[in-house]
Amino acid sequence: MAIPHWLLVSALFLLSLLAQVSAQELGCSVSNNQPSVPENQSPYVVTTVHVQPGFTLTIDPSSPDGQFFTIEDSELRLTKPVDYEVDPVLLLYLTCEGPAGQNYLLQIIVTVLNENDNSPVFAQPNLSRDVPEDTKVDTVIVAREELSASDADLDTIYYELTTTVQDTDGYFAIRGVNNPELYLQKALDYDKFNSTTLLLYARDMPVTGPDPSNTTHTATATITITIQQSDTRAPWFLPCTQLHSDKSVCISSPYSGRVNISEMPAQPLLLEPGPIYAVDPDYTIGDRIVYSIVGGNTDEVFSVDADTGNLTMKKIVTSPDSFLLQVMATQVSNIRKYSVATVEIKVINKSNFPPYFEKGVYNGMVLAGLPQRSFVYQAGDPSTPLVITALDQDFPDKVNPNIEYYLKNSTDFITTKDGLILTNRVLESPGTVTIQAVGKDVLSLQEASTIIVVEVNLATAVTPSDKMYSAQDMAILGGVLAALLLIALVFIGVLLWKSSRWYGKPVKSLMKKRLSKEIYGGYQNEYYQEDEQPDVSTKQHETSETSSVQEETPVPEQPALALRSSSAEETESLPKGSIASTVIFDQEEEVGEKEEEAGQEKEVKSILKTDRHVADDGYKAVWFKTDVDPEAGERVEVIEDNAADDDDDDDDDSDQDLQKNEEEEEEGSDTDGHHRGLGESFASASSSPPAAEVTVNMSHTGAETYDTEI
Repeated sequence: MAIPHWLLVSALFLLSLLAQVSAQELGCSVSNNQPSVPENQSPYVVTTVHVQPGFTLTIDPSSPDGQFFTIEDSELRLTKPVDYEVDPVLLLYLTCEGPAGQNYLLQIIVTVLNENDNSPVFAQPNLSRDVPEDTKVDTVIVAREELSASDADLDTIYYELTTTVQDTDGYFAIRGVNNPELYLQKALDYDKFNSTTLLLYARDMPVTGPDPSNTTHTATATITITIQQSDTRAPWFLPCTQLHSDKSVCISSPYSGRVNISEMPAQPLLLEPGPIYAVDPDYTIGDRIVYSIVGGNTDEVFSVDADTGNLTMKKIVTSPDSFLLQVMATQVSNIRKYSVATVEIKVINKSNFPPYFEKGVYNGMVLAGLPQRSFVYQAGDPSTPLVITALDQDFPDKVNPNIEYYLKNSTDFITTKDGLILTNRVLESPGTVTIQAVGKDVLSLQEASTIIVVEVNLATAVTPSDKMYSAQDMAILGGVLAALLLIALVFIGVLLWKSSRWYGKPVKSLMKKRLSKEIYGGYQNEYYQEDEQPDVSTKQHETSETSSVQEETPVPEQPALALRSSSAEETESLPKGSIASTVIFDQEEEVGEKEEEAGQEKEVKSILKTDRHVADDGYKAVWFKTDVDPEAGERVEVIEDNAADDDDDDDDDSDQDLQKNEEEEEEGSDTDGHHRGLGESFASASSSPPAAEVTVNMSHTGAETYDTEI
């Protein structure tokens, strides 16, 4: 039965106490009979011994660990390094001999101190794993037991995982700093990477430990991960364009082809951009693809080869309607992995003649140093752009609108659909460039080619101006011009202000005269309609008109005496804004004249009368033919329409009135100008001109003719 280690140590401790007491009594002793020594260090002073005179102290040969010690002078020394992991405790016996020949034993128990002198050790420093591409996230890749490291110092192990392959971080991880279990952290993509190498570090203390001076021991395990591609994607029709940098998605363009009406070729149809062809993007699996038409095949005209994808015709087409076929590509092992492509088949008339160029060689020229997209001109004619033209005898005028042009062997030039040749970059050096140009019928797919020879010539050097103006010079010039413009505007404003001050009244009078003549020449007298009311007497009518004139100046509604006849259409065509502005203009002048004539108000009598008072000087009246009975004995004069003869007289009168008004404004005359803008004049009782007779013919379409006498 094995004795427990702690029990052995306790017994040795009691024996050492007894031996120490005996040695002290007999003349030999030690300072410490239970010393401790660090492992892996020698020589090392274990303790101090004391020997009385006449006594000797030696290491007993029967000591279990006596080979590690020696006594020099009064010191017990460790002569060999001790490993804690091998000998955690050392037992030593010392013999003390006295002068009488007696022997005594001193027991010393030496404890070996553990030092961090061992590195962690992985059971498998190199591991390899194959991981399928479709492995689910959080799946364990390597178990903890396979990745755990051991430490002879019995220290706690700290783990850290890194990768050596770029752009593979984050896909794999360990559960924790003290748990090295490896698991999948992010979904895999075979197109991004198909293998990686991971490094797992095991340390006997944390990297950021409390005491950086302590030595850290590290072990490393290498884990190689190989990703196996899985069947995760549907077939791709080629050619296709990849949308993302990871190459996980590829979009194919639709196919297109042509067939002649009423013809059925025996060979497979030629398609663009190429024949129908699909592949399994999971190329390491390489599943077989089969083809079928799933839509658009009206009357079963077309068929597709299940293995090759070649499209052929089974029937002729008699109508020009196009076909839009849907062709499906399916994996043999998994019918759910499929893709569908569209194939447009155009039905065209047969082309009996291919296109051709009239010229076998076109010669052009261009200057070096011109910017991109500059014209290439005809050789010998630098003002005419170079144009290539392909003809087609299938058309009456040989002009085929379906021909497009492109250049084959040059990146320095390009051509438009109309055949114009342009530069595609800045040509820096002179030389000769030979280009092959192609004209292609996009319907029949027939082509014609020609050669273009372009001479690149040096441009004429232009000597730069000796005088260069800086931004500061231009700013000064702008400031001077702005100052001059401001002075000119101020000067013009002063002139306008002076002009309006000196000549305001004549202009005002002129405007009033002209507008009054143009606007109110064809209006009827509305006050006359009021006189026709049977219930209103002549006296009441005169009183109401007199009081309305003496009060605030009203908006004149009564037109002036018609200077000439006008039609109803001319009256209606007058702008309302002009009439309103004229009335307001006259009202403002009338307010000023009324203030000057305050206190000299004269009685104004109504001019709308049906009876005539010739003897009343200064009295004016307008009367009408319909209101006066010529048989009553009163004097009535009827004049036929002679408005055309009076036009010149009216103009002369208007000019004379204008000149007279200007003279009256300059002399400050206070003569009555009331209602002049409307063409009427009311005379005061103190200055009454002799009575005059004027007969005016006012005619309107669809109305009765009135003769007015003043």
